[in-house]
Amino acid sequence: MIAEVLGTALFGVPLLFGLFGLLLPAGDGGRARRPAATLGIAGAAVALLATVVLLIAGDTVDFGVEVVRFGDLPVTVGVSLDPAALYVALAVTVVALLVQIYSVGYLHDDPRYAHYAAQVSLFTGAMLTVVAANDLIMLLVGWEVMGVCSYLLIGHDRRLPEAPRAAVKAFLVTRVGDVGFLLGIALLGISAGSFRLTDVFAAEPAHLTVALLLILAGVAGKSAQFPLHTWLPDAMAGPTPISALIHAATMVAAGVYVVFRLFPLFARSPATLAVLGVMAAITLLLGALSATAQDDLKRVLAWSTVSQIGYMTGALAIGVPGAALFHLLTHAAFKALLFLAAGGVIHAVGTNLMSRMGGLRAHLPVTFWSFVIGLGALAGLPPLAGFWSKESVLVAAEHAATAGHGPAPAWVGWVVWVAGLLGVAITAWYATRLLLRTFFGRPRTEQWEVGFDDARYERGPDAPHDPPRLIRWPVLVLTVPSALLGLAVFLPGFRSAIGLPAPHLAAGVVLPLLLLALGAGGAWWLWHTAPGVDPAQALGRLGPLFAAGFRIDDLQDRLVVRPVRALATAVRRFDERVVDGAVEGSGTSVTRLGAILSNAHRAALPRAAVAVLAGALVLGVAAAIYGAAA
Repeated sequence: MIAEVLGTALFGVPLLFGLFGLLLPAGDGGRARRPAATLGIAGAAVALLATVVLLIAGDTVDFGVEVVRFGDLPVTVGVSLDPAALYVALAVTVVALLVQIYSVGYLHDDPRYAHYAAQVSLFTGAMLTVVAANDLIMLLVGWEVMGVCSYLLIGHDRRLPEAPRAAVKAFLVTRVGDVGFLLGIALLGISAGSFRLTDVFAAEPAHLTVALLLILAGVAGKSAQFPLHTWLPDAMAGPTPISALIHAATMVAAGVYVVFRLFPLFARSPATLAVLGVMAAITLLLGALSATAQDDLKRVLAWSTVSQIGYMTGALAIGVPGAALFHLLTHAAFKALLFLAAGGVIHAVGTNLMSRMGGLRAHLPVTFWSFVIGLGALAGLPPLAGFWSKESVLVAAEHAATAGHGPAPAWVGWVVWVAGLLGVAITAWYATRLLLRTFFGRPRTEQWEVGFDDARYERGPDAPHDPPRLIRWPVLVLTVPSALLGLAVFLPGFRSAIGLPAPHLAAGVVLPLLLLALGAGGAWWLWHTAPGVDPAQALGRLGPLFAAGFRIDDLQDRLVVRPVRALATAVRRFDERVVDGAVEGSGTSVTRLGAILSNAHRAALPRAAVAVLAGALVLGVAAAIYGAAA
């Protein structure tokens, strides 16, 4: 009974507190701020407490209640939490709690903070619903609520012209994938005769590959995988804490988690895993190369997320879901750290652009060392967290490629392994460039504006400094798992919970480390050779192409957006000129006919008499002709 209460509170409390928060007065940052912050922090804290208690108890929670029946198909609402799901819930609740605390300081004079905090709670509750769902329909509900919350939060600052545009783009691009996701779930449920996960796993669904490919479309949208990745870099228009939440613990993690949850089905379809492997390799390299030429600090991290999610989906494709989940957990820690630390940098200099930074190491020592740990973990520097999780993926890919064992074809292992190795060098290169451009060298401007560029408030010129405690402490807390979480790979209980193989520090680990040193050393050498010059200039003509994300946005605009817009314009004109014209023409004709008859009724008596006699004469002649003919 206690487990059922805690399992429900895990996602129910943040959702409930989020709904309460939406009832607070809009636009009144003074009176509503304190209760909004209390509701937001309390909701995440209760969910975190429930997760910790369930993890300590160590039991699998599984219960559900049938709420509706579609013909013969029952739909249940309930919870299915095994240790792996609880570890994901732990990552979500820790990041959400720190983001709520951080946001109190970061948006301290934002008049719309109350609704922002409520939407963050709803966002968190929706992700936890996906994590805990024991039914595909319940999972779909959490999935869609997340999409709506991301739209609201990305477009939070209405004073930024790019914010509403980015929110609409994120909403529409993810909806494209969600159409497939919905159809895939429907196909699975109808084939299995139930939407309950255990029933679906036990059944032999018809058209399994088709259903899983449709679900992959939704995964590509939510997790920003090629070709539906284009919304994520633009989503940087949202407040920085929201970027941390989206990239670390909610939206982009949701797709990877869904494939992990449904992996018993994916393992039966080698064709789907092959598609997933190719998609992962393209995304991994595309995201990493695009990150090399960005000037916006947050966009470097955004493209980095696209690339790192590629490692996770690559691990899923080669049949090692434990490695994917391990990288998801470490990535949640170090990517949340990097985004929240980036907020500290933005607070210090009032801009996102690295071309206006430089020399911040002495002014922001806490933020600098947080970045060192976060970027080291991102690049895979031992013994930080990212090294162990990325190594798990690479070792598994090497094994899948050389041994050929696994649910996917052997060539998928080669594709993922080669892409992963190249990604190590490229990641080290852009991580080193970011660190050098931001914290080393001479300042590129003396006109610092301490404030928040993406929250649009400023305090005027001032010397840059580390952020206040409410912003600084969440960053410091995240440095601990970013540095140490990888050591969990040596805990047999943890490995068993997520299905992770034991670590193998064999000779194969040397190659990724050499590539890491090559990438980081290359960026440093360029910086050292031409001090103050952006190492990205070495990319030459490829620089603008990488900075524009290989112009896939332009391609989608030409091939999809413009034709759809032209079709919509044609349909609108047909509706206005043909459909509306027919309706309005009928009305006009009837009105004119009525006016003629009205005028006839108002005719003078002699003219009326003549008309009646003329009519009688016509009728008489017609009757005579008809009678003669008969």
